[in-house]
Amino acid sequence: MNMKIYKVFGFLYFLLGALSVGAQTYPSQPIKLIMPFTPGTASENAVRLVLDKLSDSLKQAIVLDNRPGAGSTLGTEQAARAVPDGHTLLASYNSSIAPGALLYNKLGYDPIKDFKHIALIGVFPQFMVVRSDHPAKTVQDFLAMVRAKPGVVNYSSAGVGTSGFLAAEMLKQAMKLDMIHVPYKGPAPAMADLLGGRLDMVFTSSAASLVAAGKLRILAVTSEKRLSLYPDVPTLNEVSPKVQAVSWVGISAPAQTPLAITQRLEKEILGILQNPEMRQRLSDPAFGMTLTPMGSERFMEFIQSEMNTWAPVIKAANIVMN
Repeated sequence: MNMKIYKVFGFLYFLLGALSVGAQTYPSQPIKLIMPFTPGTASENAVRLVLDKLSDSLKQAIVLDNRPGAGSTLGTEQAARAVPDGHTLLASYNSSIAPGALLYNKLGYDPIKDFKHIALIGVFPQFMVVRSDHPAKTVQDFLAMVRAKPGVVNYSSAGVGTSGFLAAEMLKQAMKLDMIHVPYKGPAPAMADLLGGRLDMVFTSSAASLVAAGKLRILAVTSEKRLSLYPDVPTLNEVSPKVQAVSWVGISAPAQTPLAITQRLEKEILGILQNPEMRQRLSDPAFGMTLTPMGSERFMEFIQSEMNTWAPVIKAANIVMN
């Protein structure tokens, strides 16, 4: 055999052997999970519950590394460039994978090619809320108000490109509404101005506590079906079948992470999400999440479906972010 060919085969044999041994001994050190948002979100708390159990099953510490910035794309790009040995993972969100990745003119990663998307944990619907003393008692009342005063009624979200903003854009396009968007840099200041009477409506994923306190009224929810917590609140697709939007969170890894490692993580995570105790805890209204366990194959199909859904909405709205 030619010596060069022999050396190539020898190197490949060594590399495959090393990857196999690495997968068998995984994890050999603490795992870092990059969270591309600031601390304290409801979704982060849900992820923490899953990670606590995953740490127990892997017998290794898992550390959350919050790296916010650039609409969650900064931390996501850092995860894409991490050493692909399973010791750096990503809390993947719609805001940086799909449809978020479609919003940016320049992005330092490919949301499909640069990751192995391991498992989806759950989805977070957006709530269309007004103050409890707002004259619109129902979503039909609010839509009638918008049509009666085109270009006058305003609404807000946590910022251009966020799930709430995109849900509103989908509603506006589907029903040909003329509303004014007032962007904020986060949900807290938007909610403060809503309660202060400076806004008419807000799309938010965090409404439970203010609704329970009698300060907000939910007009509609963006999930596919009505929520068990609010059975009397209609979905937006009851008003228009074209309107359905959710945020979501899952676990992903750099693309070149060995298959044996990502398959083990997938199995462990799905096992945790099927545990009755964990299902009950993650279904707590405090998280505002609908538990939606999906393995890698279904998760990838879900991401592609999200891209197909949102691409025409983003194009029609002419949203481009740098």
